[in-house]
Amino acid sequence: MNLSMKVINEYLIVSLNGELDHHTSEEIRKKVDQKYFNQNLKNIILDLRGLKFMDSSGIGLVMGRYKNCKEKNGDVAIVSTNPYINRMLNMSGLPKIINIYSSMEEAIID
Repeated sequence: MNLSMKVINEYLIVSLNGELDHHTSEEIRKKVDQKYFNQNLKNIILDLRGLKFMDSSGIGLVMGRYKNCKEKNGDVAIVSTNPYINRMLNMSGLPKIINIYSSMEEAIID
């Protein structure tokens, strides 16, 4: 799993590449939360375009970040173009509460 993060305005942009599963999700959660809270940010964009695999722990990671953002009156957005990942997101019901985009530009503008 490869993780990169950058800050644009009040957005923490989190790019994930590889496999997001029970082996990797806890360390990613710690790193994302540390950056999010240390820099007092409001919103998170999760760029999942580089994921090859995601299991239920990945859904849990997204839900936990959603909760953190809502507590600060912020939002989470997801960028994903992988049909497998999109199917996982849809099966979990996440699109009912989190917007999913196909490009980073759409996520930042909205």
